[in-house]
Amino acid sequence: MAKVAFLGLGVMGFPMAGHLVAKGHAVTVYNRTPAKAEAWGAKHGGALAHTPAAAARGADFVMACVGNDDDLRSVCLGEAGAFAGMSPGAIFVDHTTVSAKVTRELSAEAATRGLGFVDAPVSGGQAGAENGALSVMCGGAPDHFEAAAPVIAAYAKICRRLGESGAGQMAKMCNQIAIAGLVQGLAESLHFAQKAGLSIPELVEVISQGAAGSWQMANRASTMEQGKFDFGFAVDWMRKDLGICLATANETGASLPVTALVDQFYKDVQKMGGGRWDTSSLIARLQAGG
Repeated sequence: MAKVAFLGLGVMGFPMAGHLVAKGHAVTVYNRTPAKAEAWGAKHGGALAHTPAAAARGADFVMACVGNDDDLRSVCLGEAGAFAGMSPGAIFVDHTTVSAKVTRELSAEAATRGLGFVDAPVSGGQAGAENGALSVMCGGAPDHFEAAAPVIAAYAKICRRLGESGAGQMAKMCNQIAIAGLVQGLAESLHFAQKAGLSIPELVEVISQGAAGSWQMANRASTMEQGKFDFGFAVDWMRKDLGICLATANETGASLPVTALVDQFYKDVQKMGGGRWDTSSLIARLQAGG
């Protein structure tokens, strides 16, 4: 069993850190809002730290799941950052969805300190984190990944290395691009069905068994029909992720016309007050338009 620090206890990090304790790892947590760390400690019994550096001191692995590029830099760098507290040979595992640029920047900085770095963004949402069934896509040196994988297994149903530093983040971008188009297609299908007077449950029962079937259809069609949008991954975060996708596409020359369009649809949802609704709320925009 390993000594692990976990930085960031949001809707994903809170249960992920809990799974580490359940698997027998010695876990110390840090959260920018101390009350969340205290609530986690009360539930799981791990240790609490007041800075990332303090949490990371003596840890074999330091996991992070924070908000964005700037948040990740803040927990890694500086006198109070995790890198300052880590010992040579320790490995930093970043579960945040960030740009490949900041990943490579921090990976290079970690290397100068004798630290390992694995970018390991996750997919599966709040339910996946709570059930320990996340898909984890990784980038980094093979030996760093192989060392970290058994620890990541505490909350993963699949964990794969896809290449060198930044490859995990590139894979997560692919994931978000695929989801964006899928959810919009499902939203339009259900909206069309409503206008046609079809029974959504009966429709979904039939078409989900054919080529139109998807995780989104199986898990969100019913709640989309009911206008329930409180199932985890928020529109605000999706727009952050799609912004990373679109910026990277400009750098690589990739063409993402559907992603760019759906990003604007999510912007419309934000204007409707739905920034904290989950990503299936694209249907609300269609319904609002009549």
